[in-house]
Amino acid sequence: MRKRLDFIDLFAGCGGLSLGLEQAGFTPILVNEIVPQFSETYRRNRNLTNESFYVGDICQLNNEFADGNRFDGITLVCGGPPCQGFSMANRQRIIDDPRNMLYKEYLKFLCKVRPQFFIMENVRGMQSRWSEIEADFNTYLNATEHDYQFNGKLLLAEDFGVPQHRERFIVIGNRLGIDPEEIFNKIFSLKRKPFVLGDALFGLPSLGVKETKGKNDIEDANTGYTECSFTYPITDFYHFINGDKELDILYNHKNRYNNPRDVEIYSRLPQGGNSLHPSIADIMPYSRRNDIFKDKYFKLQDDKICKTITSHMRYDCNMYIHPWYSRGLSPREAARIQTFPDDFIFYGAQNMWYAQIGNAVPVKLAYAIGTAIATYL
Repeated sequence: MRKRLDFIDLFAGCGGLSLGLEQAGFTPILVNEIVPQFSETYRRNRNLTNESFYVGDICQLNNEFADGNRFDGITLVCGGPPCQGFSMANRQRIIDDPRNMLYKEYLKFLCKVRPQFFIMENVRGMQSRWSEIEADFNTYLNATEHDYQFNGKLLLAEDFGVPQHRERFIVIGNRLGIDPEEIFNKIFSLKRKPFVLGDALFGLPSLGVKETKGKNDIEDANTGYTECSFTYPITDFYHFINGDKELDILYNHKNRYNNPRDVEIYSRLPQGGNSLHPSIADIMPYSRRNDIFKDKYFKLQDDKICKTITSHMRYDCNMYIHPWYSRGLSPREAARIQTFPDDFIFYGAQNMWYAQIGNAVPVKLAYAIGTAIATYL
């Protein structure tokens, strides 16, 4: 009988990393997230008890669980602690920088719980401070007889089918005597050709221009629906994110308000055009600061992978103009680019849908990592 592969997800967000691990055969037993709306999305997309969630600060979590006995024998702990002070220009050690308190708390949690495996994901910049990170992990994890082996690599989401350029620095460790280099080689063996943006957008309703500002409760065919019946075109990309599920409801596919000037800019720009394109020179509002705002507007290209989806989309989608229509990407389109399945529902206000999606680890990148680790269990 196969052992249950359980895990704890810290800084879980809405659960992109978790979902990929679940698709690889893991089961969450504790989820920590400080933002209630993000936690609600995680909770309502899964059949988990309230006791499985800790909505709050990891510092409080560490204080409440003075030891890790509750989680003896747990397979995996994962998480992406926010870590702002990683710049090479910052001479202060990462772990001593007050901005990196959550990184330090993550290490404390690992030390208490002592999982068989751990995953830490973070931004590319962490790679430049690897010698410090290595020393920190050794100080916390190998100060006693834990005997962890670990390594970190930069992974590109597009190498695993994701239609998006997204770089994540991934640290993987274990105390089972497995060479981390071998684990990463297993991950790299799962590489495949990426889908392009057009694959992710194909077949979804076009949506029109939302002309009324501040009316987020509008639900119609022009501006979109929070939930509506829909017949999906069955494509390779559909199967990639949904498997063999037969779905007939479309969620979170809504447009947002844009002022007339932005709509005009959207309509004029060709695919691949940005703020410096001559087609919008006469109406570009930041022409005197073009060097700073050249990417203030960008029209995506349907035959290429998408630029990195970020939580900035909660403010506007000017950098994510739809390649075919005079609007920004909808939350559902952004979620598809992040390889969330179409039946994964985002809760809260519409701008919070974007924030959750932009902060997530692409599901299929997480799936590749989980699949590789699972082969050693």
